[in-house]
Amino acid sequence: MTTTRRNWKYLPLDALLHMLAWIPLRVLYVLSDIAFVILYHLIRYRKKIIFRNLRSSFPDKTEREINGIARRFYHNFADQVVETIKLLHISDKEMRRRMTFEPSDIVRIDRWLNEKRPVVAFFSHCFNWEWAPSITLWSKLQPGVDAQFCQIYRPLRNDWADALMLKLRSRFGAVSLPKKVAFLDLMRYQKRGIPTVTGFMSDQHPSSGDPGHIVDFLNHPTAMITGTETVARRLDAAVVYWDMHRIGRGRYHIKMATITDSPATLPSGEITERYATLLQATIMRDPASWLWSHNRWKHAVAFPEEKDNLKANNNGNQS
Repeated sequence: MTTTRRNWKYLPLDALLHMLAWIPLRVLYVLSDIAFVILYHLIRYRKKIIFRNLRSSFPDKTEREINGIARRFYHNFADQVVETIKLLHISDKEMRRRMTFEPSDIVRIDRWLNEKRPVVAFFSHCFNWEWAPSITLWSKLQPGVDAQFCQIYRPLRNDWADALMLKLRSRFGAVSLPKKVAFLDLMRYQKRGIPTVTGFMSDQHPSSGDPGHIVDFLNHPTAMITGTETVARRLDAAVVYWDMHRIGRGRYHIKMATITDSPATLPSGEITERYATLLQATIMRDPASWLWSHNRWKHAVAFPEEKDNLKANNNGNQS
């Protein structure tokens, strides 16, 4: 069966999503409140994972505090869903009103791009990450002409869902680069003299083939993705962190922190460690705005010195 024929069965769902996207956000938030009840009280969506992640990350918090964070997380998660659907028909004017950036940060990014300097932006699954590509509405540079605004993504297995998400993420002129070929794509842009600013979601599990860089993160030894740092070094890019602030329902603001303007001058792993420190500060400021439903610590890791001590102890026991 061809992809086109397989996707016919999604036409009713596609029509429903487009109808919902025409509804004002204030009405969509009523649907979000209903979705919260379903997700939290009825389905109990990934509740074991969420509470396990929260309890292990914040051992000093009381159970009441953990419950409060979890409830707010579910509310934010439901809002994320309706806000993402809204991307199908939200106007540029409304998006600029709801998703803002520091003007001085935009000036810095535009200056780097005008100097033909690529920019690598560390980003994370803080609500609402799907609205961040609207940075194109703030830059004075024209996407695809003066510069290319990119984001790295992992293709979805479902063809219809993959096409839908690509449509949403390109809503304001950004380009989605498949993770497996992203570096080659960025190199091609660089050879053609097209400067790029690229968002890397770097808070997931490292992919196979990526050993990860282990840091102390949220009370866990955590393997962080190293691919973002590797790309930044090979492109000699300016490296920044986008700090997402949820300032109200349907209102977000990104402040940018410069990690380094000279990646080659830093020791290996330093860029990743700086990112982890900045991300942890973001999460500590507003824990309910991070995606806790991901099973982030499914595979336990240890710091290199702990592995060495364990190996030494085992050798000693065998002698």
